[in-house]
Amino acid sequence: MLKKRSYSIRQAAAELRVSFRTLNRWLALGKVRPSVAVPMGGGHALWRWSEADIVKSRKVKAAQKPGPTLARRSLSL
Repeated sequence: MLKKRSYSIRQAAAELRVSFRTLNRWLALGKVRPSVAVPMGGGHALWRWSEADIVKSRKVKAAQKPGPTLARRSLSL
């Protein structure tokens, strides 16, 4: 029997090709929600991401507007 794979938040971020900070921000904003949360105490949770969660998160990523790049920023400091 095959075991379903689950990913840590860092592994999920790598699969999505976004930074750990970006995925954490999306999580805090409620844009993404993994299917498994293991309570860690103190109001914290260990999130485990399934393949289906990553597929849903790819849709969120596709809907994002690109952030500022050096070429678009004003260089006047």
